[in-house]
Amino acid sequence: MRSVVVGGWRVAPVARVAALALACALPAQLALADIYSFVDRDGVVHYTNVQPANAGYRRLYHTSDSGELYAAHKGTFTQTFGRRGDPERLRRYDTHIQEAAQLYQLPGAFIRAIVQVESNFYPDAVSQDGAVGLMQLMPDTAASMGVLDAFDPRQNVLGGTRYLRVLANKFNGDLVLTVAAYNAGENAVAKYRGVPPFSETRSYVRAVLHHYYAFRSLENAVAKR
Repeated sequence: MRSVVVGGWRVAPVARVAALALACALPAQLALADIYSFVDRDGVVHYTNVQPANAGYRRLYHTSDSGELYAAHKGTFTQTFGRRGDPERLRRYDTHIQEAAQLYQLPGAFIRAIVQVESNFYPDAVSQDGAVGLMQLMPDTAASMGVLDAFDPRQNVLGGTRYLRVLANKFNGDLVLTVAAYNAGENAVAKYRGVPPFSETRSYVRAVLHHYYAFRSLENAVAKR
């Protein structure tokens, strides 16, 4: 299986990992879902939700008594997966994410990671550039994907995922290029023949991959219970 390495992350193409996607619903309680990571000599990132004996692992996230998942260290990724005032926000759009994942054959954890980075699961989010909703759709993109109301969570998730599917097809299922194009535009990715040399885009790619593997690890943990 071909993989792509960007910033130390080795990622299998979307088309290959789609078959590994599980139902995207998160558990009601996350008290046992601490996430640990380890980078081996080849730069491959390994995840586990069980405290490992290997001293090379470090805890990325820990869960509070209320079941919310927080970053365990300061650094690039310090945002929380939820707020104490709205602990259900992460699960509120599960049905839409599952529907979009099945319809467009993309991992639910991948869609969830995009939503996390784009809007932190707030459907009324609006960027300074005019991007709207959970997946931060620009008006032209929303219109081209058949979205009539970008503030509607279901329409936004379906439209954003449809656009991800278009990008994945264009870049031969390459997950990294798909994510980069979602942020910087497909023309920029084509121009630079890879991830554009924009600090925002490179940080965005790393953030999405970071959350994607964290969410996928949670799904795997739930499936084993």
